[in-house]
Amino acid sequence: MDALLALSLRQLTSRGRLALLLLLAALPVGLAVLISLTLNDDETSNQEFIDTLLDGLLVAGVMPIVSLVLATTVFGNEVEDRTLNYLVLKPIPRIQIVAAKLLAAIVVGAPLVILSGVAATVIADRGLGARLIVLDDPIRGVLAVALALFAGVLAYTTIFTWAGLVSSRALPYGLVYVILWEGVVSSYLGGVRYLSVRGYTLAVMHGLDNASFADIGDRVIEFPAAVVGVVLVTAGFLWLTLRRLTEMDVP
Repeated sequence: MDALLALSLRQLTSRGRLALLLLLAALPVGLAVLISLTLNDDETSNQEFIDTLLDGLLVAGVMPIVSLVLATTVFGNEVEDRTLNYLVLKPIPRIQIVAAKLLAAIVVGAPLVILSGVAATVIADRGLGARLIVLDDPIRGVLAVALALFAGVLAYTTIFTWAGLVSSRALPYGLVYVILWEGVVSSYLGGVRYLSVRGYTLAVMHGLDNASFADIGDRVIEFPAAVVGVVLVTAGFLWLTLRRLTEMDVP
């Protein structure tokens, strides 16, 4: 499994892909710096920071796109160039193949997203100029952001890894899903948040530090429901990926 993990990591860390992902991860940090330097303290609020930067840009945009780009690649390249048969014919249990691929995408994607969110939150709380958010407990608030983003990356990665194994067009289909379902539909239909990774992420963030993120309390689902949702999505799509790899006809 170590060799397969190392191979998967090399596939995911090409120079062009890493440059794109680093640029995406830098957007929330750069925006936090820009807003903090240009606005006065009385021109911002916790609500605006959470809606615009944490939710609107990071949770709804950067996190799913980073996960999508990585997860659809771990099997997608091998499906596209017809080399998957060499992998599955080796005496390696299918669960180890799937686990190595998932772990590679998480190892690359999760630190980028988490560091982006943590850095943006710290800058917003401590401020290079105006303070954009006032955390009730800075350490707890930062941990809440980090753990919530990890939960979101974990769920998205399992979804998109399965999608990359099912379709060679997983990337554009995934973008449509992110924009329409996670972006538009989940914003206006409260019940959809029970079936939304974005909804789970915000609920975990609020549940871990409801004092600092009280402004989203009226639009997130219950914390236990969010945790259960992340577990079910991760386990369910892990099983679907394993089943797909086991049953598909490999040329």
